[in-house]
Amino acid sequence: MKATIMYGAGDVRVENVPDARIQERTDALISITHACICGSDLWPYKKMEHDDAGRSMGHELIGVVEAVGADVRKVKRGDLVVAPFAFSDGTCVFCREGIHTSCVHGGFFGMNGIGGAQAEAVRVPQADGTLVVLPVGKDDKLMPSLLTLSDVMGTGHHAAVSAKAGPGKTVAVVGDGAVGLCGVIAARRLGAEQIIMMGRHPDRIALAKEFGATDIVSERAEEAVERVRELTHGLGVHSVLECVGLEESTLTALSVTRPGGSVGRVGVPQRGSIPEAQPSFYNNVTIAGGPAPVRAYIEEILPDVLEGTIEPGRVFDRVTKIDGVPDGYRAMNEREAIKVMIKF
Repeated sequence: MKATIMYGAGDVRVENVPDARIQERTDALISITHACICGSDLWPYKKMEHDDAGRSMGHELIGVVEAVGADVRKVKRGDLVVAPFAFSDGTCVFCREGIHTSCVHGGFFGMNGIGGAQAEAVRVPQADGTLVVLPVGKDDKLMPSLLTLSDVMGTGHHAAVSAKAGPGKTVAVVGDGAVGLCGVIAARRLGAEQIIMMGRHPDRIALAKEFGATDIVSERAEEAVERVRELTHGLGVHSVLECVGLEESTLTALSVTRPGGSVGRVGVPQRGSIPEAQPSFYNNVTIAGGPAPVRAYIEEILPDVLEGTIEPGRVFDRVTKIDGVPDGYRAMNEREAIKVMIKF
């Protein structure tokens, strides 16, 4: 089968690899119909040191169940399913607490011998706890929005929940990528009164406005902080969604948060420390977030997608076949595309 392998920074290839297969009694084998490239995939695309073995890429998928292990009870052959980027058993103490990304029997696609999802097929461990059956056909027009439930919509929602966005709150979204744009949807869905998108790319700004952003801040660093304070009568915002992970974006997020406010961090941190530690401490700023437990949110968000109340699939502005994946990485890295969907 064909799969995407990264060998180092800028070196992405589509190669023939051994077919995915059932290995454990709790596995499902999925023939992938839709996958995509994630903004987090761009970090290794920029920085990864050469690895002769290569790294299997991709963690967002919708597909058809081709086979299941002997202990799988909740999905069957022929089901169309969505899989969150982390697999989980759904029964451990952390899953029961809604933190599926910390499942004691879980893990992540494309890591520790589990194949990536930018491929024609994938083995899904802990199938009963991981997979959600979709009540539509594989060619349904909602497929792009349903695909976002595997990561970016759930991650944007996690940022908003972690930042305590809600009715009457002012919200700033740092980062105008797919997660940040979905964060705008999430903040609006949770009832935020003012949503400030912090970004500079015209196509993304236009989409943010359509998703519900009330204000746009295109300045950066100190100028951006001053502009947000102007928009909030000098107070700063209640809730900040940090959707990038760089030191500068984290500094901006903390600097625009009002005393007693909250920052929801979902951008993969690129440094080991958080800036502005003392000011955030003395201002009683809550810093929360992490890898989104997407599985915990799918049933909550799915009805809004099915009803067309939200349209997160609009973040996909380019579609390719698997052989076009390397160019998809290039396009996203060069800001020619917000997010690339792979259709099989």
